Amino acid sequence: MKYLIRHYLNVDATAEVIVDESEIDIHLNDLKEHKKPNSKCKFNVIKGNEKLIRTTYEKYDEKLNIITKDGTSNK
Repeated sequence: MKYLIRHYLNVDATAEVIVDESEIDIHLNDLKEHKKPNSKCKFNVIKGNEKLIRTTYEKYDEKLNIITKDGTSNK
């Protein structure tokens, strides 16, 4: 039997991305679509600052969980 162990952590990290000057407005201090980290960013965890919040484990089933019934109800 296999188990999935999941650790919930708080970490300090940086998110970095290199953009062309046409993607931001430095005169208005506007980062446009780069105001928040997105999938284009490279994420780096600052080591040594990890804080474990909790750990859980559960049975891990390697089979696909295929649901044949519609889970919605129109009552």
